[in-house]
Amino acid sequence: MADGRLFKPDKDYTKETDERITEAEELAKSNVPSAIEKLSLLEKQTRQASDLASTSRLLVAIVTISKNSGDWSLLNEQILLLSKKHGQLKQATTKMVQVAMSFIDEAPDTEKKLSLIETLRTVTEGKIFVEVERARVTRILSNMKKEQGDLNAAADILCELQVETFGSMERREKTEFILEQVGLCIEKGDWTQAGILSRKISTRYFARKPKRTPDEIEKERKEREEKEKNRGADDPPLEKEDDVTDLKLRYYEQQIMLAKHEDKYLDACKHYRQVLDTESVEENPEQLHAVLQRVIYYVLLSPHDNEQSDLLHRINIDTRNSLVPNEARLLKLFTIPELMRWPIVSETFGPHLCSNDVFSATKDKEDPKAHTRWKDLRKRVIEHNVRVIAKYYTRIQMHRLTQLLDLDEDETERYISELVTAKTVYAKIDRPARLVSFQKVRDADEVLNEWSASMKSLLGLLERIDHLITKEEMMARIQPKGNSAVEAH
Repeated sequence: MADGRLFKPDKDYTKETDERITEAEELAKSNVPSAIEKLSLLEKQTRQASDLASTSRLLVAIVTISKNSGDWSLLNEQILLLSKKHGQLKQATTKMVQVAMSFIDEAPDTEKKLSLIETLRTVTEGKIFVEVERARVTRILSNMKKEQGDLNAAADILCELQVETFGSMERREKTEFILEQVGLCIEKGDWTQAGILSRKISTRYFARKPKRTPDEIEKERKEREEKEKNRGADDPPLEKEDDVTDLKLRYYEQQIMLAKHEDKYLDACKHYRQVLDTESVEENPEQLHAVLQRVIYYVLLSPHDNEQSDLLHRINIDTRNSLVPNEARLLKLFTIPELMRWPIVSETFGPHLCSNDVFSATKDKEDPKAHTRWKDLRKRVIEHNVRVIAKYYTRIQMHRLTQLLDLDEDETERYISELVTAKTVYAKIDRPARLVSFQKVRDADEVLNEWSASMKSLLGLLERIDHLITKEEMMARIQPKGNSAVEAH
Protein backbone atom coordinates (compact mmCIF):
# COMPACT_ATOMS: atom_id res chain seq x y z
CA MET A 1 0.00 0.00 0.00
CA ALA A 2 3.05 2.25 0.15
CA ASP A 3 2.49 3.46 -3.43
CA GLY A 4 -1.13 4.39 -2.79
CA ARG A 5 -2.67 1.42 -4.59
CA LEU A 6 -6.03 0.22 -3.32
CA PHE A 7 -6.31 -3.19 -1.68
CA LYS A 8 -9.26 -4.97 -0.09
CA PRO A 9 -9.98 -3.31 3.30
CA ASP A 10 -8.67 -5.26 6.29
CA LYS A 11 -11.35 -3.78 8.50
CA ASP A 12 -14.44 -1.61 8.10
CA TYR A 13 -14.16 1.57 10.18
CA THR A 14 -17.49 3.10 9.11
CA LYS A 15 -19.07 3.00 12.59
CA GLU A 16 -15.97 4.41 14.32
CA THR A 17 -15.67 7.11 11.63
CA ASP A 18 -19.26 8.26 12.13
CA GLU A 19 -18.76 8.55 15.88
CA ARG A 20 -15.34 10.22 15.65
CA ILE A 21 -16.43 12.84 13.05
CA THR A 22 -19.46 13.79 15.19
CA GLU A 23 -17.28 14.13 18.29
CA ALA A 24 -14.62 16.13 16.40
CA GLU A 25 -17.16 18.58 14.99
CA GLU A 26 -18.44 19.29 18.51
CA LEU A 27 -14.90 19.58 19.89
CA ALA A 28 -13.85 21.90 17.03
CA LYS A 29 -16.18 24.58 18.38
CA SER A 30 -13.85 25.05 21.34
CA ASN A 31 -10.54 23.35 20.43
CA VAL A 32 -9.70 22.91 16.75
CA PRO A 33 -6.18 21.34 17.17
CA SER A 34 -7.58 18.63 19.47
CA ALA A 35 -10.39 17.86 17.03
CA ILE A 36 -7.93 17.50 14.14
CA GLU A 37 -5.60 15.32 16.24
CA LYS A 38 -8.52 13.07 17.19
CA LEU A 39 -9.42 12.55 13.53
CA SER A 40 -5.76 12.09 12.52
CA LEU A 41 -5.35 9.15 14.89
CA LEU A 42 -8.28 7.31 13.32
CA GLU A 43 -7.15 8.36 9.80
CA LYS A 44 -3.88 6.51 10.32
CA GLN A 45 -5.73 3.31 11.25
CA THR A 46 -8.15 3.51 8.28
CA ARG A 47 -5.29 4.28 5.89
CA GLN A 48 -3.25 1.31 7.06
CA ALA A 49 -6.34 -0.89 6.83
CA SER A 50 -7.01 0.37 3.22
CA ASP A 51 -10.52 1.51 4.15
CA LEU A 52 -10.99 3.99 1.31
CA ALA A 53 -14.47 5.24 2.22
CA SER A 54 -13.56 6.01 5.85
CA THR A 55 -10.18 7.55 4.93
CA SER A 56 -11.81 9.83 2.37
CA ARG A 57 -14.43 10.98 4.88
CA LEU A 58 -11.79 11.67 7.54
CA LEU A 59 -9.59 13.69 5.16
CA VAL A 60 -12.60 15.75 4.07
CA ALA A 61 -13.62 16.26 7.72
CA ILE A 62 -10.13 17.48 8.69
CA VAL A 63 -9.88 20.05 5.88
CA THR A 64 -13.49 21.15 6.47
CA ILE A 65 -12.86 21.74 10.20
CA SER A 66 -9.67 23.66 9.31
CA LYS A 67 -11.56 25.87 6.88
CA ASN A 68 -14.49 26.47 9.26
CA SER A 69 -12.06 27.59 11.95
CA GLY A 70 -11.13 30.54 9.75
CA ASP A 71 -7.42 29.72 9.95
CA TRP A 72 -6.49 29.42 6.24
CA SER A 73 -2.82 28.78 7.01
CA LEU A 74 -3.94 25.74 9.08
CA LEU A 75 -5.99 24.55 6.09
CA ASN A 76 -2.95 24.79 3.78
CA GLU A 77 -0.80 23.03 6.34
CA GLN A 78 -3.26 20.13 6.76
CA ILE A 79 -3.66 19.66 2.99
CA LEU A 80 0.12 19.39 2.55
CA LEU A 81 0.49 17.13 5.59
CA LEU A 82 -2.31 14.71 4.67
CA SER A 83 -1.18 14.37 1.03
CA LYS A 84 2.34 13.37 2.18
CA LYS A 85 1.24 10.65 4.60
CA HIS A 86 2.97 7.31 3.98
CA GLY A 87 0.80 5.05 1.81
CA GLN A 88 -1.95 7.65 1.42
CA LEU A 89 -4.75 6.31 -0.76
CA LYS A 90 -4.92 8.00 -4.17
CA GLN A 91 -8.71 8.16 -4.32
CA ALA A 92 -8.81 9.67 -0.82
CA THR A 93 -6.31 12.36 -1.84
CA THR A 94 -8.37 13.10 -4.95
CA LYS A 95 -11.52 13.51 -2.85
CA MET A 96 -9.72 15.82 -0.42
CA VAL A 97 -8.37 17.99 -3.26
CA GLN A 98 -11.83 18.23 -4.86
CA VAL A 99 -13.38 19.40 -1.57
CA ALA A 100 -10.52 21.86 -0.95
CA MET A 101 -11.09 23.31 -4.45
CA SER A 102 -14.64 24.18 -3.45
CA PHE A 103 -13.20 26.39 -0.67
CA ILE A 104 -11.39 28.69 -3.14
CA ASP A 105 -14.43 30.89 -3.77
CA GLU A 106 -15.05 31.14 -0.01
CA ALA A 107 -11.63 32.69 0.71
CA PRO A 108 -12.08 36.10 2.41
CA ASP A 109 -9.43 37.89 0.33
CA THR A 110 -7.19 37.47 -2.73
CA GLU A 111 -4.08 36.70 -0.70
CA LYS A 112 -5.67 33.70 1.06
CA LYS A 113 -7.21 32.54 -2.20
CA LEU A 114 -3.81 32.59 -3.94
CA SER A 115 -2.22 30.80 -0.98
CA LEU A 116 -4.80 27.97 -1.17
CA ILE A 117 -4.39 27.70 -4.96
CA GLU A 118 -0.59 27.42 -4.68
CA THR A 119 -1.00 24.75 -1.96
CA LEU A 120 -3.31 22.71 -4.20
CA ARG A 121 -0.94 23.13 -7.17
CA THR A 122 1.94 21.90 -5.00
CA VAL A 123 -0.04 18.87 -3.78
CA THR A 124 -1.18 17.89 -7.31
CA GLU A 125 2.13 18.47 -9.08
CA GLY A 126 3.39 15.39 -10.94
CA LYS A 127 0.47 13.17 -9.87
CA ILE A 128 -1.55 11.67 -12.70
CA PHE A 129 -4.54 10.76 -10.53
CA VAL A 130 -5.19 14.46 -9.75
CA GLU A 131 -4.12 15.93 -13.12
CA VAL A 132 -7.64 17.11 -13.93
CA GLU A 133 -7.96 18.87 -10.57
CA ARG A 134 -4.55 20.52 -11.09
CA ALA A 135 -5.67 21.75 -14.52
CA ARG A 136 -8.84 23.28 -13.07
CA VAL A 137 -6.98 24.99 -10.23
CA THR A 138 -4.42 26.35 -12.72
CA ARG A 139 -7.27 27.70 -14.84
CA ILE A 140 -8.68 29.56 -11.82
CA LEU A 141 -5.22 31.06 -11.14
CA SER A 142 -4.87 32.09 -14.79
CA ASN A 143 -8.27 33.81 -14.73
CA MET A 144 -7.26 35.71 -11.59
CA LYS A 145 -4.06 36.94 -13.25
CA LYS A 146 -6.07 37.99 -16.31
CA GLU A 147 -8.53 39.96 -14.15
CA GLN A 148 -5.56 41.68 -12.51
CA GLY A 149 -4.36 42.76 -15.97
CA ASP A 150 -1.27 40.52 -16.05
CA LEU A 151 -1.97 38.91 -19.42
CA ASN A 152 1.53 37.50 -19.91
CA ALA A 153 1.46 35.67 -16.57
CA ALA A 154 -2.07 34.36 -17.27
CA ALA A 155 -0.97 32.96 -20.65
CA ASP A 156 2.25 31.43 -19.29
CA ILE A 157 0.45 29.74 -16.37
CA LEU A 158 -2.32 28.23 -18.52
CA CYS A 159 -0.09 27.24 -21.45
CA GLU A 160 2.14 25.10 -19.23
CA LEU A 161 -0.69 22.54 -19.11
CA GLN A 162 -0.52 19.74 -21.69
CA VAL A 163 -4.20 18.87 -21.37
CA GLU A 164 -4.24 16.86 -24.62
CA THR A 165 -2.35 14.11 -22.74
CA PHE A 166 -4.86 13.91 -19.86
CA GLY A 167 -6.66 10.60 -20.26
CA SER A 168 -9.15 11.17 -17.44
CA MET A 169 -10.37 14.55 -18.74
CA GLU A 170 -13.44 14.68 -20.99
CA ARG A 171 -12.89 15.76 -24.56
CA ARG A 172 -15.12 18.80 -24.28
CA GLU A 173 -13.19 20.12 -21.27
CA LYS A 174 -9.87 19.48 -23.06
CA THR A 175 -11.10 21.48 -26.05
CA GLU A 176 -12.26 24.33 -23.81
CA PHE A 177 -8.83 24.45 -22.15
CA ILE A 178 -6.97 24.58 -25.48
CA LEU A 179 -9.33 27.22 -26.87
CA GLU A 180 -8.69 29.32 -23.77
CA GLN A 181 -4.92 28.87 -24.22
CA VAL A 182 -5.18 29.98 -27.86
CA GLY A 183 -7.36 32.95 -26.90
CA LEU A 184 -4.83 34.17 -24.31
CA CYS A 185 -1.97 33.83 -26.82
CA ILE A 186 -3.92 35.90 -29.37
CA GLU A 187 -4.68 38.60 -26.79
CA LYS A 188 -1.02 38.56 -25.79
CA GLY A 189 0.05 38.90 -29.45
CA ASP A 190 1.93 35.58 -29.56
CA TRP A 191 0.49 34.46 -32.90
CA THR A 192 3.06 31.70 -33.47
CA GLN A 193 2.26 29.97 -30.17
CA ALA A 194 -1.48 30.39 -30.85
CA GLY A 195 -1.10 28.58 -34.18
CA ILE A 196 0.88 25.74 -32.59
CA LEU A 197 -1.66 25.25 -29.78
CA SER A 198 -4.68 25.34 -32.14
CA ARG A 199 -3.29 22.35 -34.07
CA LYS A 200 -3.83 20.20 -30.95
CA ILE A 201 -7.59 20.25 -31.64
CA SER A 202 -8.90 17.71 -34.15
CA THR A 203 -11.54 19.22 -36.45
CA ARG A 204 -13.21 15.79 -36.69
CA TYR A 205 -14.62 16.53 -33.23
CA PHE A 206 -16.66 19.36 -34.80
CA ALA A 207 -17.91 17.32 -37.76
CA ARG A 208 -21.63 17.72 -38.35
CA LYS A 209 -23.49 14.62 -37.30
CA PRO A 210 -26.35 13.33 -39.48
CA LYS A 211 -29.85 13.52 -38.07
CA ARG A 212 -30.89 10.27 -36.43
CA THR A 213 -34.24 8.58 -36.01
CA PRO A 214 -35.65 7.89 -32.50
CA ASP A 215 -34.87 4.19 -32.97
CA GLU A 216 -31.22 4.92 -33.73
CA ILE A 217 -30.96 7.22 -30.70
CA GLU A 218 -32.44 4.54 -28.45
CA LYS A 219 -30.09 1.90 -29.86
CA GLU A 220 -27.02 4.12 -29.25
CA ARG A 221 -28.20 4.84 -25.70
CA LYS A 222 -28.41 1.13 -24.92
CA GLU A 223 -24.95 0.52 -26.42
CA ARG A 224 -23.49 3.32 -24.27
CA GLU A 225 -25.10 1.87 -21.14
CA GLU A 226 -23.61 -1.53 -21.95
CA LYS A 227 -20.14 -0.05 -22.51
CA GLU A 228 -20.38 1.95 -19.28
CA LYS A 229 -21.35 -1.21 -17.41
CA ASN A 230 -18.34 -3.13 -18.77
CA ARG A 231 -15.87 -0.22 -18.33
CA GLY A 232 -12.98 -0.94 -15.96
CA ALA A 233 -11.92 1.34 -13.11
CA ASP A 234 -8.74 2.41 -14.94
CA ASP A 235 -10.43 2.93 -18.33
CA PRO A 236 -11.06 6.53 -19.45
CA PRO A 237 -14.67 7.76 -19.17
CA LEU A 238 -16.91 7.40 -22.21
CA GLU A 239 -17.46 10.52 -24.27
CA LYS A 240 -20.86 12.10 -23.77
CA GLU A 241 -23.13 12.86 -26.70
CA ASP A 242 -22.85 16.62 -26.55
CA ASP A 243 -23.67 19.57 -28.80
CA VAL A 244 -20.31 21.14 -29.67
CA THR A 245 -21.65 23.97 -31.84
CA ASP A 246 -20.42 26.62 -29.38
CA LEU A 247 -16.90 25.12 -29.37
CA LYS A 248 -16.90 24.81 -33.17
CA LEU A 249 -17.84 28.47 -33.70
CA ARG A 250 -15.30 29.60 -31.10
CA TYR A 251 -12.55 27.46 -32.67
CA TYR A 252 -13.17 28.74 -36.22
CA GLU A 253 -13.44 32.33 -34.99
CA GLN A 254 -9.89 31.98 -33.63
CA GLN A 255 -8.70 30.27 -36.82
CA ILE A 256 -10.13 33.09 -38.93
CA MET A 257 -8.32 35.65 -36.74
CA LEU A 258 -5.04 33.75 -37.23
CA ALA A 259 -5.58 33.48 -41.01
CA LYS A 260 -6.43 37.20 -41.31
CA HIS A 261 -3.35 38.18 -39.31
CA GLU A 262 -1.10 36.19 -41.67
CA ASP A 263 -3.09 37.25 -44.79
CA LYS A 264 -3.88 33.61 -45.59
CA TYR A 265 -7.08 34.37 -47.47
CA LEU A 266 -7.71 30.85 -48.76
CA ASP A 267 -7.50 29.43 -45.23
CA ALA A 268 -9.93 32.11 -44.02
CA CYS A 269 -12.33 31.14 -46.80
CA LYS A 270 -12.15 27.46 -45.80
CA HIS A 271 -12.79 28.34 -42.15
CA TYR A 272 -15.82 30.44 -43.10
CA ARG A 273 -17.15 27.50 -45.15
CA GLN A 274 -16.91 25.32 -42.03
CA VAL A 275 -18.85 27.95 -40.09
CA LEU A 276 -21.40 27.93 -42.92
CA ASP A 277 -21.83 24.18 -42.42
CA THR A 278 -23.35 24.72 -38.97
CA GLU A 279 -27.02 24.24 -38.23
CA SER A 280 -27.33 27.29 -35.96
CA VAL A 281 -25.79 29.53 -38.67
CA GLU A 282 -28.03 28.12 -41.41
CA GLU A 283 -31.12 28.84 -39.28
CA ASN A 284 -30.07 32.45 -38.56
CA PRO A 285 -30.62 34.63 -41.69
CA GLU A 286 -28.32 37.45 -40.49
CA GLN A 287 -25.40 35.13 -39.69
CA LEU A 288 -25.95 33.16 -42.91
CA HIS A 289 -25.87 36.36 -45.00
CA ALA A 290 -22.67 37.62 -43.33
CA VAL A 291 -20.84 34.28 -43.63
CA LEU A 292 -21.84 33.83 -47.29
CA GLN A 293 -20.43 37.28 -48.05
CA ARG A 294 -17.11 36.51 -46.37
CA VAL A 295 -16.77 33.12 -48.08
CA ILE A 296 -16.95 34.91 -51.45
CA TYR A 297 -14.73 37.82 -50.38
CA TYR A 298 -11.87 35.65 -49.16
CA VAL A 299 -11.93 33.21 -52.09
CA LEU A 300 -11.65 36.20 -54.44
CA LEU A 301 -8.77 37.64 -52.40
CA SER A 302 -6.84 34.33 -52.54
CA PRO A 303 -3.94 34.12 -55.03
CA HIS A 304 -4.82 32.09 -58.11
CA ASP A 305 -3.75 28.44 -58.17
CA ASN A 306 -5.40 25.09 -58.88
CA GLU A 307 -6.91 24.78 -55.41
CA GLN A 308 -8.25 28.34 -55.42
CA SER A 309 -9.72 27.92 -58.90
CA ASP A 310 -11.47 24.69 -57.93
CA LEU A 311 -12.89 26.23 -54.74
CA LEU A 312 -13.98 29.34 -56.66
CA HIS A 313 -16.07 27.31 -59.11
CA ARG A 314 -17.55 25.14 -56.33
CA ILE A 315 -18.63 28.25 -54.40
CA ASN A 316 -20.05 29.73 -57.62
CA ILE A 317 -22.57 26.88 -58.01
CA ASP A 318 -23.84 27.18 -54.42
CA THR A 319 -27.58 27.90 -54.64
CA ARG A 320 -27.44 30.03 -51.48
CA ASN A 321 -25.52 32.73 -53.36
CA SER A 322 -28.89 34.18 -54.37
CA LEU A 323 -29.06 35.58 -50.82
CA VAL A 324 -26.06 37.83 -51.62
CA PRO A 325 -26.75 39.01 -55.22
CA ASN A 326 -23.99 41.67 -55.39
CA GLU A 327 -21.29 39.27 -54.23
CA ALA A 328 -22.65 36.55 -56.57
CA ARG A 329 -22.34 38.92 -59.56
CA LEU A 330 -18.75 39.78 -58.66
CA LEU A 331 -17.94 36.10 -58.18
CA LYS A 332 -19.42 35.29 -61.60
CA LEU A 333 -17.09 37.80 -63.26
CA PHE A 334 -14.07 35.87 -61.96
CA THR A 335 -15.33 32.57 -63.42
CA ILE A 336 -15.71 33.71 -67.04
CA PRO A 337 -12.74 34.48 -69.37
CA GLU A 338 -13.63 38.13 -69.94
CA LEU A 339 -11.85 41.34 -69.00
CA MET A 340 -12.88 43.27 -65.89
CA ARG A 341 -12.03 46.96 -65.96
CA TRP A 342 -10.99 47.92 -62.41
CA PRO A 343 -12.48 51.47 -62.60
CA ILE A 344 -15.87 49.95 -63.52
CA VAL A 345 -15.58 47.20 -60.86
CA SER A 346 -14.62 49.79 -58.25
CA GLU A 347 -17.51 52.05 -59.21
CA THR A 348 -20.09 49.25 -59.40
CA PHE A 349 -19.16 47.18 -56.35
CA GLY A 350 -16.96 49.55 -54.31
CA PRO A 351 -19.61 51.29 -52.17
CA HIS A 352 -21.26 47.97 -51.27
CA LEU A 353 -17.97 46.18 -50.50
CA CYS A 354 -16.67 49.01 -48.34
CA SER A 355 -19.88 49.12 -46.30
CA ASN A 356 -18.65 46.20 -44.16
CA ASP A 357 -15.52 45.57 -42.08
CA VAL A 358 -13.69 43.48 -44.72
CA PHE A 359 -12.76 46.27 -47.17
CA SER A 360 -11.96 49.94 -46.90
CA ALA A 361 -11.09 52.24 -49.82
CA THR A 362 -9.08 54.45 -47.44
CA LYS A 363 -6.74 53.65 -44.57
CA ASP A 364 -8.78 52.67 -41.52
CA LYS A 365 -7.25 53.27 -38.10
CA GLU A 366 -9.40 50.56 -36.49
CA ASP A 367 -8.42 47.87 -39.01
CA PRO A 368 -5.38 48.79 -41.20
CA LYS A 369 -5.69 45.47 -43.04
CA ALA A 370 -9.10 46.46 -44.48
CA HIS A 371 -7.39 48.86 -46.90
CA THR A 372 -4.74 46.20 -47.65
CA ARG A 373 -7.52 43.79 -48.62
CA TRP A 374 -9.05 46.42 -50.91
CA LYS A 375 -5.69 46.81 -52.70
CA ASP A 376 -5.38 43.01 -52.89
CA LEU A 377 -8.80 42.81 -54.56
CA ARG A 378 -7.59 45.27 -57.22
CA LYS A 379 -4.51 43.09 -57.64
CA ARG A 380 -6.66 39.96 -58.16
CA VAL A 381 -8.76 41.76 -60.80
CA ILE A 382 -5.60 42.78 -62.69
CA GLU A 383 -4.16 39.27 -62.45
CA HIS A 384 -7.43 37.85 -63.80
CA ASN A 385 -7.23 40.27 -66.75
CA VAL A 386 -3.63 39.25 -67.51
CA ARG A 387 -4.66 35.56 -67.56
CA VAL A 388 -7.55 36.36 -69.91
CA ILE A 389 -5.27 38.34 -72.28
CA ALA A 390 -2.71 35.51 -72.24
CA LYS A 391 -5.51 33.15 -73.29
CA TYR A 392 -6.57 35.21 -76.33
CA TYR A 393 -3.28 36.76 -77.46
CA THR A 394 0.01 35.22 -78.50
CA ARG A 395 1.64 38.66 -78.88
CA ILE A 396 0.44 42.12 -77.94
CA GLN A 397 1.94 45.60 -77.99
CA MET A 398 2.77 47.08 -74.61
CA HIS A 399 0.74 50.21 -75.33
CA ARG A 400 -2.39 48.14 -76.05
CA LEU A 401 -1.80 45.93 -73.01
CA THR A 402 -1.61 48.92 -70.68
CA GLN A 403 -4.91 50.18 -72.12
CA LEU A 404 -6.63 46.87 -71.49
CA LEU A 405 -5.29 46.63 -67.92
CA ASP A 406 -5.82 50.33 -67.06
CA LEU A 407 -2.22 50.53 -65.80
CA ASP A 408 0.99 52.32 -66.65
CA GLU A 409 3.95 50.43 -68.13
CA ASP A 410 5.81 49.98 -64.85
CA GLU A 411 2.80 48.44 -63.08
CA THR A 412 2.03 46.27 -66.10
CA GLU A 413 5.58 44.88 -66.10
CA ARG A 414 5.42 44.27 -62.36
CA TYR A 415 2.17 42.29 -62.50
CA ILE A 416 3.32 40.23 -65.50
CA SER A 417 6.61 39.47 -63.73
CA GLU A 418 4.79 38.33 -60.58
CA LEU A 419 2.50 36.00 -62.56
CA VAL A 420 5.44 34.58 -64.52
CA THR A 421 7.35 33.99 -61.27
CA ALA A 422 4.31 32.20 -59.81
CA LYS A 423 4.14 30.15 -63.07
CA THR A 424 0.54 31.22 -63.60
CA VAL A 425 1.24 32.45 -67.17
CA TYR A 426 4.14 32.27 -69.61
CA ALA A 427 5.30 35.62 -70.94
CA LYS A 428 8.32 37.39 -72.38
CA ILE A 429 8.71 41.16 -72.67
CA ASP A 430 10.65 42.58 -75.63
CA ARG A 431 11.37 46.12 -74.47
CA PRO A 432 13.04 47.49 -77.66
CA ALA A 433 10.14 46.23 -79.79
CA ARG A 434 7.63 47.07 -77.01
CA LEU A 435 6.00 43.67 -77.39
CA VAL A 436 4.78 41.10 -74.88
CA SER A 437 4.71 37.51 -76.06
CA PHE A 438 2.51 34.93 -74.31
CA GLN A 439 3.40 32.10 -76.68
CA LYS A 440 5.62 29.48 -75.14
CA VAL A 441 8.49 28.44 -77.40
CA ARG A 442 8.38 24.70 -77.94
CA ASP A 443 11.38 22.57 -78.75
CA ALA A 444 11.53 20.02 -81.58
CA ASP A 445 10.58 17.10 -79.33
CA GLU A 446 7.36 18.77 -78.19
CA VAL A 447 6.37 19.65 -81.78
CA LEU A 448 7.12 16.11 -82.97
CA ASN A 449 5.18 14.55 -80.08
CA GLU A 450 2.16 16.74 -80.88
CA TRP A 451 2.36 15.82 -84.57
CA SER A 452 2.67 12.12 -83.65
CA ALA A 453 -0.38 12.34 -81.35
CA SER A 454 -2.40 14.13 -84.07
CA MET A 455 -1.46 11.52 -86.68
CA LYS A 456 -2.36 8.72 -84.29
CA SER A 457 -5.76 10.30 -83.69
CA LEU A 458 -6.29 10.77 -87.44
CA LEU A 459 -5.39 7.14 -88.24
CA GLY A 460 -7.72 5.99 -85.49
CA LEU A 461 -10.59 7.92 -87.06
CA LEU A 462 -9.80 6.49 -90.52
CA GLU A 463 -9.80 2.96 -89.08
CA ARG A 464 -13.15 3.62 -87.46
CA ILE A 465 -14.61 4.93 -90.75
CA ASP A 466 -13.28 1.89 -92.63
CA HIS A 467 -14.90 -0.42 -90.06
CA LEU A 468 -18.29 1.32 -90.37
CA ILE A 469 -18.19 1.21 -94.22
CA THR A 470 -17.36 -2.53 -94.18
CA LYS A 471 -20.20 -3.13 -91.71
CA GLU A 472 -22.72 -1.36 -93.97
CA GLU A 473 -21.57 -3.36 -97.04
CA MET A 474 -21.97 -6.64 -95.17
CA MET A 475 -25.46 -5.68 -93.94
CA ALA A 476 -26.45 -4.87 -97.55
CA ARG A 477 -25.20 -8.25 -98.82
CA ILE A 478 -27.18 -10.35 -96.33
CA GLN A 479 -30.57 -8.73 -97.03
CA PRO A 480 -33.13 -11.31 -98.50
CA LYS A 481 -33.61 -11.30 -102.31
CA GLY A 482 -37.39 -11.14 -101.89
CA ASN A 483 -37.10 -7.77 -100.25
CA SER A 484 -34.99 -6.60 -103.18
CA ALA A 485 -37.68 -7.71 -105.68
CA VAL A 486 -40.40 -5.90 -103.73
CA GLU A 487 -38.25 -2.80 -103.62
CA ALA A 488 -37.70 -3.08 -107.42
CA HIS A 489 -41.53 -3.05 -108.07
